[in-house]
Amino acid sequence: MVSPFSPSRPLAIVTPVSTPSVGLPEQHSTKAARLLAAASDLLIGRGARGFTVADVAQRAHVGKGTVYLYWPTKEDLLIGLLGRGFLGLLDDLIRRLGEEPDLARPSRFCPTMLDVATSQPLLAALQRHDENLLGVLADHPRSVALHDALGPSAVIGAVLPVWRRHGMARTDWETADQAFALHGLVTGIALSLVGPAPGPRPADSPLNVLSVAVTALLGPERATQKQVRSAATEIIKFLDRGRDTALELIA
Repeated sequence: MVSPFSPSRPLAIVTPVSTPSVGLPEQHSTKAARLLAAASDLLIGRGARGFTVADVAQRAHVGKGTVYLYWPTKEDLLIGLLGRGFLGLLDDLIRRLGEEPDLARPSRFCPTMLDVATSQPLLAALQRHDENLLGVLADHPRSVALHDALGPSAVIGAVLPVWRRHGMARTDWETADQAFALHGLVTGIALSLVGPAPGPRPADSPLNVLSVAVTALLGPERATQKQVRSAATEIIKFLDRGRDTALELIA
């Protein structure tokens, strides 16, 4: 069987409205970039409880005070790392949709979103609520705000009406109920990707199963190429606004 998650012939390119992150210190300072790389390695390697500003500075070959020039507290640095994980997710999705608008189809967008998100170690840890890795980040108000604004529920809540308007989701079902069911499907498979599977493993890959299941839930994708391009443009705009939200929360 040919997987519905396999790439299809690209449509005309949609130009992303995203712009590079502005105001992030690593864009203007090689020291800040080294500090972020060092902090990310230490956090993933040791977890938040074994993470110290002194160790970050030593690993980046700068003085401890230099860290505080960019991040006033250890907490700010940790939130900054998590926020950059969300920025990486958003930038990747924006780029992919710009290059291939057909990814806006539900059967392709949902698996793509999970594939990108679970490749980000901190986002995967947040999804499975890994307190050993995240420490204070697991329930920090700004972590919760990032997840509430840009996590699976937020993204599904934003893109489902787009799919309904453009012939990619059935409209004979209340939007709220449809979103609830879709959220349960997506988050359940996400958890199976970032942690021990709660039940038997599927015969096919989880992302391919998700693709088929999304179509079974939302119905056939009857969109024209024009509708697909319009949907891709709308989704990119939402993701671009999400970048602004992430930047505000890690500023």
